Amino acid sequence: MEVKMHDSWKPVLKAEFEKPYFDELIDFVKSEYATKVCYPKGSQIFSAFDHCHFDQVKVVIIGQDPYHGPNQANGLCFSVNDGVSFPPSLHNIFKEIESDLSKSVPRTGNMERWADQGVFLLNATLTVRQSEAGSHQGKGWEKFTDAVIKQISAESENVVFLLWGGFAQKKATLIDSSKHLILKSGHPSPLSANRGFWFGNKHFSQTNVFLKSKGIKEIEW
Repeated sequence: MEVKMHDSWKPVLKAEFEKPYFDELIDFVKSEYATKVCYPKGSQIFSAFDHCHFDQVKVVIIGQDPYHGPNQANGLCFSVNDGVSFPPSLHNIFKEIESDLSKSVPRTGNMERWADQGVFLLNATLTVRQSEAGSHQGKGWEKFTDAVIKQISAESENVVFLLWGGFAQKKATLIDSSKHLILKSGHPSPLSANRGFWFGNKHFSQTNVFLKSKGIKEIEW
């Protein structure tokens, strides 16, 4: 199965592409896109892999599902296209950065600028049907993205994994904590953030302190 993503990932994930579940997954996704309205657009399904090359991964942020409203999802978790108003979780992410790093809230929620610096913005499920959250879960994407996380853990060093909320925190079992930094907090969604589980986590400054300590260029959040 030939997958269109940056070449740096292909040797790392070659074994996954050759497994029967992956062929079944791709057949399902092709059928869904042919018969339903799905997001993100087909050319952006693997955007996280195109913007952040395998050998450039510094930080991994794990989301669950793409946004399922028109023109929102762009293939990067929590990110939206230019000109789209911030969903509540993204708004809270920027508010925490403002508090943590004294940086103004940006004009756009398009986080390609993060991805291009080495922030791998990975949703566990890479596609979704319009207005139907979770509609592509359980079809094979989670097997694939779990394998991606394992490969980053195994083949890299000194990566910061930001695990926000219970779903992402379960992925900690895939990560070698002796080689990498794992930071956990509540999810930035209002339900979690307004109960005191998000604001004040200082994950963005902690990430940069760790990267700097390893001689790695910090992220311009």
